[in-house]
Amino acid sequence: MKGDASGERAAPEVLALAKVVARLRSEIVDLEGVAATTAIVERAKGVLMAQAGVSAETAYEMLLGRAAERDRTLLEECWILLGRMPARPPPGRPPTAAATPAGPTDAPTTGPPPTAPPTAPPAAAPAAPAPGAGGSLVGGAPLRPLLARLAEGLTTALGGEEVAELLRTVLGADAGVDAVMIYSSTSTGTLELTGHAGIDEELAEQWGRVPPLSGVAAHEAIAGGRALWLEDPDEDARRYQLIAKPADRWRSRAWLPVPAGGTPTAAIGFLRTEPGPFASGTRALLSRAARLCAGPLGLPARPPGSGTEGAEDGVDVTSVQRVLDALAGPAILLTPLRSKAGDVEDYRIDAAAPESLDVAGRRGKELVGRRVLETYPTVVGTALWEGYLATLTTGNGYEGEPFTYEEVVAGVARQSVYSVRASRLGYRLVVSWVRHDTSEREARRLADMQRLGTLGWADWNLTTGTVTWSDPMYTIFGRDPRDGPITLEELPRHLLPDDLPVVTAAVERLLVEGEAIDQPFRIATAHSVRHLRFVAEAQTDADGTPVEVHGFFQDLSAQRGAELALLESERAVLLQRGMLQAERALAARLQETLLPMPEQSIELAGLCIDVAYVPVDRGINVSGDWYSAIELPDGSALFVVGDVAGHGLPAVGTMAQLRFTAKGMTITGSPLPDALRRLNTLLLHTASDHSGSATATMIMARYRPWDRRLTWVRAGHLPPLLVRGDRTVFLEQPSGALLGATADTSYGQAVIDLVPGDRLLFYTDGLVERPGEDLDTGLDRLAAATLRLLHEGRGDTLARSLAAQRPGNRDDICVMDIHVPEDP
Repeated sequence: MKGDASGERAAPEVLALAKVVARLRSEIVDLEGVAATTAIVERAKGVLMAQAGVSAETAYEMLLGRAAERDRTLLEECWILLGRMPARPPPGRPPTAAATPAGPTDAPTTGPPPTAPPTAPPAAAPAAPAPGAGGSLVGGAPLRPLLARLAEGLTTALGGEEVAELLRTVLGADAGVDAVMIYSSTSTGTLELTGHAGIDEELAEQWGRVPPLSGVAAHEAIAGGRALWLEDPDEDARRYQLIAKPADRWRSRAWLPVPAGGTPTAAIGFLRTEPGPFASGTRALLSRAARLCAGPLGLPARPPGSGTEGAEDGVDVTSVQRVLDALAGPAILLTPLRSKAGDVEDYRIDAAAPESLDVAGRRGKELVGRRVLETYPTVVGTALWEGYLATLTTGNGYEGEPFTYEEVVAGVARQSVYSVRASRLGYRLVVSWVRHDTSEREARRLADMQRLGTLGWADWNLTTGTVTWSDPMYTIFGRDPRDGPITLEELPRHLLPDDLPVVTAAVERLLVEGEAIDQPFRIATAHSVRHLRFVAEAQTDADGTPVEVHGFFQDLSAQRGAELALLESERAVLLQRGMLQAERALAARLQETLLPMPEQSIELAGLCIDVAYVPVDRGINVSGDWYSAIELPDGSALFVVGDVAGHGLPAVGTMAQLRFTAKGMTITGSPLPDALRRLNTLLLHTASDHSGSATATMIMARYRPWDRRLTWVRAGHLPPLLVRGDRTVFLEQPSGALLGATADTSYGQAVIDLVPGDRLLFYTDGLVERPGEDLDTGLDRLAAATLRLLHEGRGDTLARSLAAQRPGNRDDICVMDIHVPEDP
């Protein structure tokens, strides 16, 4: 293209791109100068390491110390050491031999010979600042060079994220800083994490917003305007909510308010894995570093530009960013960058919504700080570029036609179609867009959705007769992809005959009336019958005639199989429940017939008898617990309490057998030990006739009213409780194993004379036993409860009161209270 000399001018878009290229070249030259300076310092360190036999860190410290002592810059000291620059004496000091130019024989005798130097140090290389006398040291490094590096970096830092990363990079090695977190206080007192470095994104999201709660070190540092040095993880965890788990992930932490004077609005957290207190030099370094960050943290998150970029228009970029953070779609804030003449040369992205995504995959905050022509160079000269300029000039909103944008990323050309809208905000632009094409990520998500939901989609073009299936459709129909998709007319041939009428009617409604359908049906494949769901809708033309059908099929075979299995299980449960209810009702009727409960106390042989029976409160609440109290032919009385193992009809049957047999043998005059021995034989004989065996415990007593003597025997049963006055005692038990256990057993008997006022309690184990508890504990509890109830005047209902004290009992309870009345 010809220049001005030929009378032609370059196009504006070409000039704009040329300025961008020139600025980038200038930045490259600066970087090359810095690289050259670094190379000179490294060479000087190597020479000093060879001469003095020290490490690289020590050599660097020696260079800094010499430069400070002789009032030189670090670069000057390095050139002098390399023998390529005459040493200048400090002010006021005459030149010495060491300050003369080094000739050929003056080169160092140790270390590698220096290469041919440039004629002068690179002009673009900035001289490192030399620390003044008495400067504090941190890990052996002077404060001033570290702070100078930090200050230089802060001049170009972009928002809290870059400030945090800069702090960690500069202070990491010398101050041991492993992570940095920056919090800003909002008007409501909530802290927002505006920058972080050295922590993972999950932790940053978890601690992104901290409400105004007590026990948060950052809150306390801002509210109190003072630095907090947390140096004992165990003690600090008791006072504060420490960030990250475990609490000792960072063994020491510092929270410094920003700014240090006045009213703090932010806090910087320096996190270290190194345990122990912060050294005095480290504290000084971190405090001064926090003061340097006050200015950059108080400015909008944007890099400094050139010229008259973004006139002061009262727009708070931070506030705009907060608004964009709440948006669900893509949007950015553009600041125009103008030349000295006022022409727009470029735009800078100063804020971006989280869902803002460009063709290269950059999202949200990754876009902030980028310039349009550097990032999207082909935009210049397009209708979009002209639309931006028109919106800035007139204030009228811009809404462009969809356009195709192409960008080459890693050698691969990527194209996307966008529709863009722009509005002016002050002297800036708010831009939003819609991306019309489907990205590879969205395609993968669709494929995953179809796979996880056993779904497949299908499109039928009724005009052209073309059919399009997704890949899962062939799996659902058990069809070879080489056979291609099936048409709507062919669909009925794959259905089971029973489902054909209803599906045919649904398809007719879809094609004739345009009504959306949702229809289940079954198909027969080569290996099985599958249950499918068909959901479809029709698109019509201007006359209402369907021209396309879009739908999806879902394979519900696994779900239907689970439903059938659940239905079968429910039927089995109902059948079992009915059988259990019938058995419970039968057992309850048998027990009521065989073992009637008296509604009040009965008198027998001059005694008052009170009986209570409480069945178990779960399952079939009938069992083999039983009692018997009858008068014998000679005027004496027989008392029996027994407990058959188990529940249900077998236990009730065994109980009836023992109850009536014991009563019959006693009435015919059999001694009590003989009756127990014969009952044991009966149970053993019964067990030989059945697959299972029955066991039982029993206590039998015979009372003679004429001399008040009670003779009793037991078969593995718990001892009776005698209450005489204010004392309780469990009777010494005669020998006797439980019934049905062994044929080789004998039964003894015991005798006790009762006196007026005595009470004798017979009971089953459900009254005293509890899971995991020693039996003696239950017996002691029974004795204490009996005395308490008698003192409360509840003697008339003692048996029922004792049984009622076991709510939620896990076993049946039977209690018989035998009371000897007082003499008239």
